[in-house]
Amino acid sequence: MAIKPLAMAACTLTNALGRGLAASRRALRDGESGLRPCDFEDAALNTWIGRVAGLEEEPLRGAFAPFDCRNNRLARLSLEQDHFGETVRQASDRYGPDRIGVFVGTSTSGIGATERAYRQRDPITGSLPATFDYRHTHNVFSVADFTRRWLDLTGVAIAISTACSSSAKAFASAWRQMRAGFCDAAVVGGVDSLCLTTLHGFNALGLTSTQPCRPWDVDRDGLNVGEGAGFTLLEWAEPGDDRVLLLGYGESSDAYHMTAAHPEGTGAALAMQQALARADVAPDQVDYVNLHGTATPLNDAAEDRAVLRVFGPDTPCSSTKGWTGHTLGAAGVTEAIFVLLCLEQGLLPGTLNTRRRDPRLGAGIVLENRKRPLRLALSNSFGFGGTNCSLLFGRGVHESACR
Repeated sequence: MAIKPLAMAACTLTNALGRGLAASRRALRDGESGLRPCDFEDAALNTWIGRVAGLEEEPLRGAFAPFDCRNNRLARLSLEQDHFGETVRQASDRYGPDRIGVFVGTSTSGIGATERAYRQRDPITGSLPATFDYRHTHNVFSVADFTRRWLDLTGVAIAISTACSSSAKAFASAWRQMRAGFCDAAVVGGVDSLCLTTLHGFNALGLTSTQPCRPWDVDRDGLNVGEGAGFTLLEWAEPGDDRVLLLGYGESSDAYHMTAAHPEGTGAALAMQQALARADVAPDQVDYVNLHGTATPLNDAAEDRAVLRVFGPDTPCSSTKGWTGHTLGAAGVTEAIFVLLCLEQGLLPGTLNTRRRDPRLGAGIVLENRKRPLRLALSNSFGFGGTNCSLLFGRGVHESACR
């Protein structure tokens, strides 16, 4: 039996494409990438990144000053777009501030504040500066705490950190908490910001590309690290609901390797199959798959095998990492909202920057944007350690899905 779906009542998105939904909608439509040669602090790496401009000049002040770090600045910036805060306040009036949950995914939270603190240690004692506030910056819960305080919500609040699947898993956690009766609606989001740890870490693993990333391309050689923040307000759908709905989710854990995906995509396939099963949807009913699609040789190959196992070679697929870079803990919500925009616009997005599809890969990769009606779309997010999550969204679905 299909699960009761959740409606995406409001959304907001900020990333290298710009601030607010309109910037992402326009860039997706026009095929304009937000990637740029690495110019973050003193990283001095030969790679490309997806950076949100202006964060350095927009500190948190007043009561929120203790939370000031790049990650929470990015969260604040996103929450201020698309009338999102206003919509949540209206929902708070309906449900009560204690009945709206907050579920936020992040991978490294405000680790940039810790990096800076270590560079400012006392040269004699090694002590960190007195201004360093771990609890409100680097702590993984910091961004969830900031979000609920910014929105004046007092219900359940959870931070989820499962690497690159973090904010996709936030959707699944929100559904379970709402189903259990702990909240009546949920703010679900993800925030990850650029930092030296991430940039140098992925570079040390040999995973960063010296060019704009090219998922599924025969000459792909790595990913581009990006940053971003996105939030959506979820509430129970009603019969006849014409909003985009979360219809199903699937989660799995490969535990195959600390960083590498299972080469056969075993856990990835299981996550996709679970999402379809929870929605009572057959693979051939899905109009589009938004791939995790990092453009690393091994990850793309593993996901390709998983997609072929579940969908075969004919279901249209693409990766949108060429627009934003890999936003890590924010990738799940970023691409969920991309799927929402595509469902609303009838847009099948191409795979930006990809020129020649790898002949060894067989999934139905779309290289150029196409206009066509979309009803059901799946979004994949896979993290280190095999923490996999797939989300199934739909628009204009039959009323029985909401019963």
